[in-house]
Amino acid sequence: MTIDMSQFYQVFFDESDELLAEAERLLLELDIEDPSSEDLNAIFRAAHSIKGGAATFGMTDMTEITHVLENLLDRIRKNEMKLQAEHVDVFLAAKDILKMQLDGHRNGSAVDEDAVSDIKVTLHTLAQEGGQSIAPPPEALSLAVQKSEEPAQAAIQVGSATKQYQVQLPELPEKDVIALTEELKLLGEVESLPPEGKQHVLKLATEESVDNIVAICSFIIDADDLSITELGADNLVSQAQGKDTVSGQSDFLIEVPEVLDKDWATLIAELELLGKVVVQPVVGNLHALWLETEESRDSILAVSSFVVDVDKIRVTTQEAAPEMHTAQPQPAQAKANPLDEGDFGLFDSNHVAKVAPDPVPKPEAVAQVKEAPLENKRVAPRREADKAAASQETTSIRVGIEKVDQLINLVGELVITQAMIEQRTGSLDPMLHERLLNSVGQLTRNTRDLQEAVMSIRMMPMDYVFSRFPRMVRDLASKLGKKVEFVTNGAATELDKGLIERIVDPLTHLVRNSIDHGVESPEVRAAAGKNPIGRLALSAGHQGGNIVIEVSDDGGGLNRERILAKAKSSGLNVSDNMPDGDVWQLIFAPGFSTAEKVTDVSGRGVGMDVVKRNITAMGGVVDIRSAAGYGTTISISLPLTLAILDGMSVRVGDEVYILPLSFVVESLQPSASDVKDVTGQGRLVKVREDYLPLIPLYQMFDIEPLYREPEDGILVVVQADGKKAALFVDELVGQQQVVVKNLESNYRKVAGISGATILGDGGVSLILDVTNLLRSSRQLITEASIH
Repeated sequence: MTIDMSQFYQVFFDESDELLAEAERLLLELDIEDPSSEDLNAIFRAAHSIKGGAATFGMTDMTEITHVLENLLDRIRKNEMKLQAEHVDVFLAAKDILKMQLDGHRNGSAVDEDAVSDIKVTLHTLAQEGGQSIAPPPEALSLAVQKSEEPAQAAIQVGSATKQYQVQLPELPEKDVIALTEELKLLGEVESLPPEGKQHVLKLATEESVDNIVAICSFIIDADDLSITELGADNLVSQAQGKDTVSGQSDFLIEVPEVLDKDWATLIAELELLGKVVVQPVVGNLHALWLETEESRDSILAVSSFVVDVDKIRVTTQEAAPEMHTAQPQPAQAKANPLDEGDFGLFDSNHVAKVAPDPVPKPEAVAQVKEAPLENKRVAPRREADKAAASQETTSIRVGIEKVDQLINLVGELVITQAMIEQRTGSLDPMLHERLLNSVGQLTRNTRDLQEAVMSIRMMPMDYVFSRFPRMVRDLASKLGKKVEFVTNGAATELDKGLIERIVDPLTHLVRNSIDHGVESPEVRAAAGKNPIGRLALSAGHQGGNIVIEVSDDGGGLNRERILAKAKSSGLNVSDNMPDGDVWQLIFAPGFSTAEKVTDVSGRGVGMDVVKRNITAMGGVVDIRSAAGYGTTISISLPLTLAILDGMSVRVGDEVYILPLSFVVESLQPSASDVKDVTGQGRLVKVREDYLPLIPLYQMFDIEPLYREPEDGILVVVQADGKKAALFVDELVGQQQVVVKNLESNYRKVAGISGATILGDGGVSLILDVTNLLRSSRQLITEASIH
């Protein structure tokens, strides 16, 4: 049976991305002095899974690196090698190379072969530390060649039991020949022989069997293209099928219920390393195959446990069920329905042991290396969290973001249509049209529920952003000679995907800025009586209808005097008695920097102004709190989504505008005595004890209003960037949820307008950009307070 593997490529790419990210997170969290065995096992499993998938899809460049990486991790987790800080650095570098190779296979992007070669050399150097060769992983040796735990026996020695093999390779690129030579050196001594035509020939002196040589080579080339001859023998030992029937082999029926297609394909690839596989037709939800191999049932279970839970697999020898199977199983001879033979739900280990005894021992000619018991196999333990994740995977599907966006757009149109229906039925007599109005009410409730459910699809946890920073913080702190502890809080807080992607760059700049300018060097911190290790925190949480993201450090805080001096030298309008909040906002001015020298990290004065501009464009607000010697906190407040917002409809003349409720503080109708004209500052209105700038909306958009005096209309007090102002409108229409439409892509950018929406009567209403309005209004003053 031939399986079209192309359908699984994208799944492999996505899962490899997740595994690499998880491995990086665990590596960064490792305690060098006392590493967690659970974390080491999880990193090992990630490397193993990527290697297995890469081998399945023929991505030999990735298998070369993951093979050595996996061996190193295996020695560390078995306490054969002590974990060093150097190991973590190299493993992180290997992760970066694997990510680059993965992107190369996925997108066709360039791969830096020099960097790949460097990391291979580094990994092989670490692998040979202490003069000890690293045995290949259990799946590469068919789980039959297990080295003794004694170091003296782990090294391969050429002695009386050593055999000489001639390994004839197909036509290969030079880099693959070099890689294969390095892999075979793990088994013994390798010598290059004169090539035969375009085929490379190697001589290998080893104690290992032919099957083990084939298993090693199969990570780089197709086993069918390999020829291995025992030198000094009269006949061909193996014509490199790697799966041909030889004496001492047994047939096993392997059955797995309720397995994902991608896991089944991976399991087939893993088992093909042990012997000849004949896949059986799928019956119901039961997958089955025949395996012809020299290995034991324990070895098969050990290999399978890397892909599926061992409790879900049944391994039966042919001898255990002679009435069911013939001596040479073929697809056509499989039982019609395996489920007829008994209950194949989820098999426990006791049940498997009863119906699947071990096959007869191997002949002496084949079993040259003592097989380790099952408890010594390198089988990574499964955590409960891993099992939970596996079960959850069956209840989720991957959907392209374009499909989600299309669904959200359609629901937005449905919301608009529902609003139109509701408005048109609002004038009907409720006695005469009771049933119709009840139906419209039900439609309104269902539409709101549907809208909320669909919007939740776009919501993503902030961990998607936070997970990018531990590695960056580690590398940057090391580069600057600083020690920084990085902590996160609220990573499960959800935000709209569109905002998630746009907040990454601003947060990256803020984090880099905190490490460079905020956290002091260990010497300075120690002299100030602080912990030499600085603390950088990233948190997220809901606050009202917004999400608040904070970047906090316990560094030296902002220097008020230096900021003011720089602002004055730059020609900015500042005064010595400005409130701290206003002084801190100066760092967002274009070109503003207090750095004494320019580095590749910061100092050019570009970035913070872009940060604020990008956050403002998302409808967000940036606030800074700082105390000298105690640190700085930069707070970002964002709406939960850009697609739908709660708004207040206000009328000016014949136009209706939408005012986002997140900016609204209150609304009122002033008396004539509360409105004052101030020379050079326009009109102010007294709201309790404060005087606020008064912004006539009709002047901002040059339209004819119903009222020109504030006491005749309504004032809506709004707040943005820590400033308050009063918008003068004719009347309040109401409050409603609106679907935001991009005005710039459909028309052009309009000052003071952030978007548009369609009202229930089919008319178009513009959504006000409050921050821009307050900033561009000439009536807005820095501090409006008259006593």
